[in-house]
Amino acid sequence: MRLSTAAALLTGFILVFSPAYDSCGPGRGHGKRRTPRKLTPLAYKQFSPNVAEKTLGASGRYEGKVTRNSERFKELTPNYNPDIIFKDEENTGADRMMTQRCKDKLNSLAISVMNLWPVVRLRVTEGWDEDGHHSEESLHYEGRAVDITTSDRDRNKYAMLARLAVEAGFDWVYYESKGHIHCSVKSEHSVAAKTGGCFPGGALVTMEDGTRRPIRDLRTGDLVLASMGSDGAGELVYSKVLTFLDRSPITPKHFYVISTEDGDSASLTAGHLLFIWVGNCSSGGLPVLGFLRTIFASDAQPGQCLLIVNEGEFRKRVSRISRVEVREDWGAYAPLTAHGTLVVNGVMTSCYAAVNEPQLAHWAFAPLRLLYSWTGPDRILKNGLHWYSQVLLSVGTLLLDSELFHPWALEDHER
Repeated sequence: MRLSTAAALLTGFILVFSPAYDSCGPGRGHGKRRTPRKLTPLAYKQFSPNVAEKTLGASGRYEGKVTRNSERFKELTPNYNPDIIFKDEENTGADRMMTQRCKDKLNSLAISVMNLWPVVRLRVTEGWDEDGHHSEESLHYEGRAVDITTSDRDRNKYAMLARLAVEAGFDWVYYESKGHIHCSVKSEHSVAAKTGGCFPGGALVTMEDGTRRPIRDLRTGDLVLASMGSDGAGELVYSKVLTFLDRSPITPKHFYVISTEDGDSASLTAGHLLFIWVGNCSSGGLPVLGFLRTIFASDAQPGQCLLIVNEGEFRKRVSRISRVEVREDWGAYAPLTAHGTLVVNGVMTSCYAAVNEPQLAHWAFAPLRLLYSWTGPDRILKNGLHWYSQVLLSVGTLLLDSELFHPWALEDHER
């Protein structure tokens, strides 16, 4: 897909404003309709959101083919909803098999279809593919994608059907051909399906007096160890906690636990940003040759060099990642500091997530930082999504629905 520079920047702007960015809560839509408004049909070849299907801002990367004999087959569930017609041309029931997330969105869409066209039902022409009929790394192989039409096969309805699919909460919808709409969802066990950027309640932050405190006990106005630059490259400072972008004390979540050869370890949700060193990974300090870049926690791999902070000596160093695993933990917290960074369990991390552009994210939250520079840190903390994130979500939704974001073409998505 070729985008102009301006369009690319606006796309990034929208992604910053998506709920996956601002929140640890579920993704766009939750399968429910928002405030009633005039629905705009998708244009032919348009896709929503306006990013590639297998990116974090949409349905996420391909995780491998699911077969009836594989361990992951238990992740699929049959859909026997009588309000949905399954083509099932193979006569194996494969089209009815899908992840629970896909099933939930499809069932929600079926209701919307009947509400709009009372005598019409939703029709699924392609679901889980166990026979290799789709392109390499198709999400149909994981039960995360469906191709849909209406039961009357009226192609004049398909543009609106695509819009209804977006409203139903599918993570990616594509008016792919004149004959069907393609929809897909995030991985069922992918943290990106449910979370943006958070830490577990027991994660430790370093206070101004040198002590460590669980992030669940952190209060706005506290000074915590961070980096002066939102890109992790600045000097070490104690940065003021302004608010929590999300705060869910009793929520169970899955976290990526990233451990290093030197015994350092941090737990983050899949879409959270952290800093790695590209270049010489010798221990004993920050190497002279190399540079920092951000990655998502879910992309961390053994052998990469994580940016660590020696808190007692107040200096940065690097340490090679030795192990990455996923564990369930309780509580999800997303503090926002004045500098946009935070040292958690001795690991330098960003306050941001979902879009690999920490400086863009820092800019997006500049109005909120300015507000707290006038009023002081947030003193009325509520559980759940911060009000500013809600505002950004509304703006992003309006932009996504505008004509500015009708793509010209989609490449590399051929059957």
